[in-house]
Amino acid sequence: MSRPRAAALLTAAALLLASCAQSVDPIERLGKKAADGVRPHSPAGEQPYRHWGLTAPLPAAPHPPSHPLSVHATLPPVVDHVATTDRVVFLTYDDGAEKDPRFVDMVRELRLPVSMFLTDSVVGPGYGHFARLQSVGASVQNHTLDHPAMPGLPYAGQRAEICGQQEKLKSRFGIRPRFFRPPYGTYDTTTLRAAADCGVTAVVLWRAAMTADSIEYRNGEKQLRPGDIILVGPDEALGPTLRERTARLLRRVQASGLTVGRLEDYL
Repeated sequence: MSRPRAAALLTAAALLLASCAQSVDPIERLGKKAADGVRPHSPAGEQPYRHWGLTAPLPAAPHPPSHPLSVHATLPPVVDHVATTDRVVFLTYDDGAEKDPRFVDMVRELRLPVSMFLTDSVVGPGYGHFARLQSVGASVQNHTLDHPAMPGLPYAGQRAEICGQQEKLKSRFGIRPRFFRPPYGTYDTTTLRAAADCGVTAVVLWRAAMTADSIEYRNGEKQLRPGDIILVGPDEALGPTLRERTARLLRRVQASGLTVGRLEDYL
């Protein structure tokens, strides 16, 4: 074989190997942010709470009430706060745009009882991520099929949005959600009728919202109180990650002498 031909074959082989390496490298395939999920977490000997940016363990929630909120009305109640003397708040997340595998690790290691309100058109093909979250203790709840503003839509349209997502979540997770959060936190009487007819037992809003670096309050005192339902804001492209926003919120929760409870235990 001539030297030029041998050199050409060696060059082609090198290019082929480089191409194969690129195709299986998670950093190249997923990008730096997503690839964080394949890196080791909680180094040996390090307490999980320190790894996730906390200075102390998250206290365990008290035993839940033996009689959660009972509802006898025809329409589901609309709640942004739970009436309780337990020093707990409730963490909720909307849409399902962020699918960071390390957030699953965070929920598992800190035993966070979070509630995920999912929109089908936002989650797309990513339901497997939320199945993993469910397997480590998160609950999955309803946030419509396509995230429309509900007020003013006809009953049939609102029912299709709510019941349609109930069926999607039932087929994927085996459990029909009890809670519904209307997009943008807006609703009308038709929304409540449709939610009731779809088997929803409570329409869940929020009193406080964790933004990129602060907490905003919709009403009442400008501080966290026992029973507050908190929205951890959806993805901000240039802001901190979901993990970072959650860690910042948890530090504030602890500084207020509170811990995280499971919303399903109280409603």
